[in-house]
Amino acid sequence: MKLPTQQALLRSLIDTSEWKLTPYQILVLGFAVLIFLGTFLLMTPLASASGQSLSFIDALFTATSAVCVTGLVVVDTGTYFTLFGQMVIIFLIQVGGLGIMTMTTLMALLTGKKIRLRERLVIQEALNQLSLAGVVKLTSYIIKVTLCIEFIGGTILALRWYDEYSLMGIYMGYWHAVSSFCNAGFDLFGHFSSLTHYVGDFTVNMTVCSLIILGGIGFTVISDVRDASSFRRCSLHTRIVLMTTAVFLVAGTIGIFFLELLNVKTLGSLSWVDKLLASFFQSVTTRTAGYNTLDISQMNQATWLYMIFLMFIGASPASTGGGIKTSTFAVIVMAIGAFTRGKTEAEIFERRISHVTTYKAFTVFFMAAGLVVLACMVLSITEQTPFINILFEVVSAFGTVGLSTGITPGLSPVGKIGIIITMFAGRVGLMTIILALVLRERKKSVVQYPEGKIIIG
Repeated sequence: MKLPTQQALLRSLIDTSEWKLTPYQILVLGFAVLIFLGTFLLMTPLASASGQSLSFIDALFTATSAVCVTGLVVVDTGTYFTLFGQMVIIFLIQVGGLGIMTMTTLMALLTGKKIRLRERLVIQEALNQLSLAGVVKLTSYIIKVTLCIEFIGGTILALRWYDEYSLMGIYMGYWHAVSSFCNAGFDLFGHFSSLTHYVGDFTVNMTVCSLIILGGIGFTVISDVRDASSFRRCSLHTRIVLMTTAVFLVAGTIGIFFLELLNVKTLGSLSWVDKLLASFFQSVTTRTAGYNTLDISQMNQATWLYMIFLMFIGASPASTGGGIKTSTFAVIVMAIGAFTRGKTEAEIFERRISHVTTYKAFTVFFMAAGLVVLACMVLSITEQTPFINILFEVVSAFGTVGLSTGITPGLSPVGKIGIIITMFAGRVGLMTIILALVLRERKKSVVQYPEGKIIIG
């Protein structure tokens, strides 16, 4: 119901020549406007079950977590918020997951308004596309696919939970389908329990996992797989994403299985089938989903460290997830492999990776690592918590994952602000934020200096 106002604001930012906003600035401002809109809605007494207003910092934290599809919470979603508050949260999740420009384009298409070149440029940046060709068509496809997948997943979950929760089970089924596909991780089961009551439920586990994976591989990949007749006919990007995702899902399942096998507080007390199912679910959820069927706080520290690595990589480009992205990590690995073999360029599937792509991958990696280090330093000062818990929380926020060792509700105001900034940077993208701060377009240097020699290693 607030989308027309948001659309009008974005259009005014685009149309007003005095502002001269770049696509990056429009994207950053769009997310910020949506977050503050959600903050004020969640602060109203109508959103609270107790009738008391949520504090500004807690409302801002919740709204940011929802828009950035993270799932970290400072108040329990299932018990603290009313139906109105829960609907505000799921609205923020849906818009944040699809993206500001996707929803704005939807409104333009519904009202029959023409989408101009500058708006197409913003859509291109929002969807991480390499060219302007077909961005509006892709946006329309994204909306249709999203609604279709969420409806199918929601129907399965609604049927599963109807016997348990009656009519409320239908509401919960579709609510959690949206949260799962958008990789948000918010739940309505209360007491910060997530899906721990369904650790051995095959229907719930596989439905939620399927929604998470489909939301995390990226809309570009889904579209490409639909159009291609075989794996070899898919684009290079699609093949890399599918291969990397499969590797991490398998590696994550195996790693978590063996690291937690003897832990009676997690896998140790389960049957062998449930052990494998729970290990797979936790591997999938580190793709930036945030749901958990095992108590994360009871896991071994070695498992936490392993999950931190998986969360840092995150999902894939043009998806509902965060992290440095699977393709970024794949390019870095390929570049290192090429260097160790004495090659000047990385190669895969009989294609070479350009130096610009390699530079961008390393830039994203080190900028992300720098943000994580800085956030950990701040929280190490403000919070009386072991460092491994802080590192887990920060990486979970950056990767827009939402998993936590249980320290989120007890964070200090400064700590909450640090996590809010980290979630925002993880969802919008560090490079997008930095480029939004650069008022002028980047120009290619016309001067080429002599090559310098530097000793490395």
